[in-house]
Amino acid sequence: MAKVVAVNISTKTGVVKHPVESALLKENFGIEGDAHAGDWHRQVSLLDQESVDKMTALGVKGLAPGIFAENITTKGIALHALPIGTRLRVGVTELEVTQIGKECHTHCQIYQQVGMCIMPTEGIFTRVIRGGEVRAGDTIEILNAVRAAVITISDKGAAGLREDKSGPALVQALQGRAVVMEQLIIPDEFEQIKAELQRLADSGSVDVILTTGGTGMAPRDVTPEATLAVVERLVPGIPEAMRAESRKITDRAMLSRAQAGIRGRTLIINFPGSPKAAVECLQVVLPVLDHAVETLRGEAYECAQT
Repeated sequence: MAKVVAVNISTKTGVVKHPVESALLKENFGIEGDAHAGDWHRQVSLLDQESVDKMTALGVKGLAPGIFAENITTKGIALHALPIGTRLRVGVTELEVTQIGKECHTHCQIYQQVGMCIMPTEGIFTRVIRGGEVRAGDTIEILNAVRAAVITISDKGAAGLREDKSGPALVQALQGRAVVMEQLIIPDEFEQIKAELQRLADSGSVDVILTTGGTGMAPRDVTPEATLAVVERLVPGIPEAMRAESRKITDRAMLSRAQAGIRGRTLIINFPGSPKAAVECLQVVLPVLDHAVETLRGEAYECAQT
């Protein structure tokens, strides 16, 4: 679970922020006593510890919380992958992501030391939707972004005999559209595929599970069967649309046995094992993905468009 590592403030801009025991976030203003607070879109900045660790790996020492002028140092959340508009519950407060990274006009001391700085590329900026007190140890929850898991299903990939390119390709294509909570690779084993689909769907931690691989006619291609064994309701329009679009590119699309269905409040979709084909099929689904998730969550009830 994502958590707050430290809360940091400063009374001046352009300087390192220092950790405080707690801070009061005010709605549409920011952190009380912090120089960056005000009526604008960058009221509270956040940076994850994993991003800081990248700088440490480059040999930068003494990277304490606040050194990159971030208000909230986090752990366990890929902040820079969050779509603009994502809402976060931080403790009792709510923040809305307004900007990912920023242009660095004056290179800081860290940049001068190693030739780069992580905040301009992986730090995020938010505005306060609901105020309250925030302190280290508070949990962080993604409220409205689509939460996805990507599973590569490949015997050779799971055995380390082939580089997984399809899973990373789907993750890359989802940037700005969904937050990938988990990515894994497993062999073409019916029971293992079934178990992972059940685990992820029943955990309540993801809205969509995308599988890649095992949708063809080879004896070991059992992804559709494992999916059918797990889902409670089918969504046939999704694989039908993917096959129809892929058919414009190759006749072999007719051989795809991909399935899509719902388990609980999670949508499971099978994609081809080819990185190119997987991404092409994902582009067919993306226009309706947000509405599908909203409907599953009970947040949308009217599908007609005027």
